[in-house]
Amino acid sequence: MPSLHPLLAQPQEFKAMADINDIVLIYVEDKPQAFARIEDIEPDIKKGWYHVHLLLLQIPLVAVTWILRDAYINGETFTMEGKPMRLERVESPKPKAKPQDKTSPNNSPKQGKVISLTDLKKK
Repeated sequence: MPSLHPLLAQPQEFKAMADINDIVLIYVEDKPQAFARIEDIEPDIKKGWYHVHLLLLQIPLVAVTWILRDAYINGETFTMEGKPMRLERVESPKPKAKPQDKTSPNNSPKQGKVISLTDLKKK
């Protein structure tokens, strides 16, 4: 039986490739610079390269297309105009668990009285 690729053998370290509608953080020279949403990914004529359409989330919004290898979409460092850059897929923070209501049905809080604003106006 063939052995697994090292990344597949350690799934906790494996990051899925960023995909359409994912939010990515763009790093320039190892400093976070901007957020972008991946609008589309189309294969290039060269095998392993893709046209990545990004919407830069800034004011004003800017649409750009970068030609990147699949490894660069996965977060590997690449250069543009001699500057090291990388994309990092952004995961939405998990919502905090809601605290459980500790009141029992027998010990329920008092219900407030509803006051009609219409009735107040008439007085």
